[in-house]
Amino acid sequence: MVEYKILYSKLALKDAKNLSSANLDKKAKKLIEIIKKDPLQTPPPYEKLVGYLSGTYSRRINIKHRLVYEIKETAKTIRILRMWTHYGE
Repeated sequence: MVEYKILYSKLALKDAKNLSSANLDKKAKKLIEIIKKDPLQTPPPYEKLVGYLSGTYSRRINIKHRLVYEIKETAKTIRILRMWTHYGE
């Protein structure tokens, strides 16, 4: 099976610092390893997002924070958009 290449948005790189200071970086890395192999694997469950985030997916890092990503199937890449909250805080 081909692994997907992981790309990060500028906001996701900024979010990584927040995750590290909140001791959530290990959980996020674990999720990234899962989606790198199969972005739609369950468990852990994922949600297909709607609205302005239509076409993206999210997985819970914890109750408040989510890993939001988009899949580019033809290029076999996954772009991580956010790794902190996406609730407008």
